[in-house]
Amino acid sequence: MVKPWQDTTLPAKVRAADLLARMTTEEKTAQLSSVWLGADIDTDSAAVAPGQHAYVAESAVLDALLPHGLGHLTRPFGTVPVEPAVGAARLADLQRRVRSANRFGLPALAHEECLTGFAAWQATIFPTPLAWGATFDPALITEMAESIGTSMRTVGIHQGLAPVLDVVRDPRWGRTEESIGEDPYLVGTIGSAYVRGLEAAGIVATLKHFAGYSASRGARNHAPASIGPRELADIFLPPFEMALREGGARSVMASYNDIDGLPGHAHTGLLTHLLRDTWQFTGTVVSDYFGIAFLESAHQVAATEGDAARIALAAGVDVELPAARCLPVADHLSEDLIDRAALRVLTQKCELGLLDRDWQPVTGSTESTGSTGTAGSAEDALIDLNPPQMRDLARVVAQESVILLANDAGLLPLAAEGLRIALVGPLAHEQAAMLGCYTFPRHVGVNHPELPAGVDVPTLAEALRAELPGALFVDDPAQADICLAVVGDRSGLFGHGSSGEGCDTEDLELPYAQGALLDEVFDTGTPTVVVVLSGRPYALGRWADRAAAVVQAFFPGQEGGAAVAGVLSGRIEPSGRLPVGVPRGPGGQPAPYLAPPLGRRGDASSVDPTALYPFGHGLSYTTFTWDAPQCDTPELPTDGETTLRLTIHNTGERPGTEVVQLYLHDPVGTVARPEVRLVGYARVPLDAGASAEVHATFPADLAAYTGADGRRVVEPGALELRVSASSERVHHTVPLTLTGAEREVGHERRMRCEIRVK
Repeated sequence: MVKPWQDTTLPAKVRAADLLARMTTEEKTAQLSSVWLGADIDTDSAAVAPGQHAYVAESAVLDALLPHGLGHLTRPFGTVPVEPAVGAARLADLQRRVRSANRFGLPALAHEECLTGFAAWQATIFPTPLAWGATFDPALITEMAESIGTSMRTVGIHQGLAPVLDVVRDPRWGRTEESIGEDPYLVGTIGSAYVRGLEAAGIVATLKHFAGYSASRGARNHAPASIGPRELADIFLPPFEMALREGGARSVMASYNDIDGLPGHAHTGLLTHLLRDTWQFTGTVVSDYFGIAFLESAHQVAATEGDAARIALAAGVDVELPAARCLPVADHLSEDLIDRAALRVLTQKCELGLLDRDWQPVTGSTESTGSTGTAGSAEDALIDLNPPQMRDLARVVAQESVILLANDAGLLPLAAEGLRIALVGPLAHEQAAMLGCYTFPRHVGVNHPELPAGVDVPTLAEALRAELPGALFVDDPAQADICLAVVGDRSGLFGHGSSGEGCDTEDLELPYAQGALLDEVFDTGTPTVVVVLSGRPYALGRWADRAAAVVQAFFPGQEGGAAVAGVLSGRIEPSGRLPVGVPRGPGGQPAPYLAPPLGRRGDASSVDPTALYPFGHGLSYTTFTWDAPQCDTPELPTDGETTLRLTIHNTGERPGTEVVQLYLHDPVGTVARPEVRLVGYARVPLDAGASAEVHATFPADLAAYTGADGRRVVEPGALELRVSASSERVHHTVPLTLTGAEREVGHERRMRCEIRVK
């Protein structure tokens, strides 16, 4: 007889509730637990934070947990290198073992990292999220994420720990490379696009880190976040809200930081009152790795690890990742809290088909859930995690993300034949210059130097020689027509790199004495193009007047070398735009794009924080003109909308892509407001001599902000829309007037400006 929890015609929550009622306390608690197999093989691994080694080594053994069931399997592909077919077979065998050991035959939910593609050996390596932001192309990021999710689903993975929606506030923070940018609208729209793609492939997207992680004091990892409630509401929370509403994310990861002394894993206000009660989120909240244990060891708000489990569960955390550490030692946990979390986990498993009677583990083809059929054996399946279509997508994302910052001398694009080029800088010859810290080679592969990267990652030097076969590459800059000076980062983890998780920096000087290298190069007098391959922006003001051109790429992935070389040669038209400002000087947060007037340059301070290259900046090899926009309704009610129309012309001799950016300026507010903030954008590709009409519908809801009393309101009064090529380069201004009464808006407000290109 089919029990209700096995009945696929019933709603997932009904099925989950029926199963929950049949479980013992131990079985329910097991659904909140996880196991990380293989992580203790080498407890000196750079992939594990120094403070986590003991936790990995002491994690509960699998056999002790299995009789009661298991919630999650942690990183079966992303812990050690494994051939895809072998990994799929091992995971399938492990799932059979999990199922056979518990009385309900429930499998575990397997999760993986997927920030720059599926973090598995031999899987396609995409550009880092900061490069996603540079594309200003949500549709492309959706396509990329769906391909990533499909590859994960093919080998039996159910959940991906991405995207990172932390808004960059100080790029000295090592995890800047994992973030999408410094603007909440850009982060929200690009992040939501990634979520849509991952979820469309059937993978549970996990939003992280909730919330305020990137506001850490001194840009230090795991440090307290110095933010007030208004900054939290208007800068850090909107990307999460948008990704839940528009992207359909089914999981959220709590954050390591504390806000005003309250750790993210103990923050009932965020995890329950806001996320559940206000935003009506029904998915799962997972801990960041060992985040529950850190309540006792790092935050010191719990006396024991058992206390930490009780605090986290009460606040709203549902699953302890990556291994069962605190839950097994917690006594007298509230049955109601266990039931609350277990119901969420079981409901999600039901949605994924893991409660179905005929579920079978993936063995290298398509997961069998009901009518989809049984997959073939791993031995019969050829699993390619780096197929041509994914490499093509990685190439397009890389190409669109490369940013031409300066070309004052007109040196770019490079001449095709007979050019003598000096290529200097060690990063020109290193794969590391292409790869972020969550790529498999930099995250795990560094611990296995005996193995190749798993995919082909040409260096910039190799790509340039292929791109420019008619050029002569020489060693001496003094004998060259031009010099290409390649500087930037090597990503790593916890101090094993100049960028990446735990690789924070005290200032934004180029690392590895690369500033001295640039000084030497410029002193030769050879015209020099500076190419920056990095995980964060670096201070370039010292060389701004000496560089013939500057090109920036943020860890552009396995196809990044060819993308950068193609931009230098002119085969690819540069179309990337800065998702973060590039500083003039090295101290702290240099480019206060979202700062109010007092945060900008003024007579009261001798420090000028103005960016060298501002948010949204990027050049092309062609030229564009922008007609004056027409506004349907310059006066609109506080609950209304208006549409702008303008025409963009490519007036040059080459095709190119302009990125139209719409910024909002609020002249007077009840609290100090950013001078401008992004409220819309669109890529406009145009052939030489071609034109396109851009229609932008601006809802008054986008003028809302959080006032002194904590309410988010739209106020009547004057506004100004700035139609711009960057946050500082304004082509046209459009005055608006909002009429009527002040209006409070909440979770159902409109969060985006719809822009169409005709």
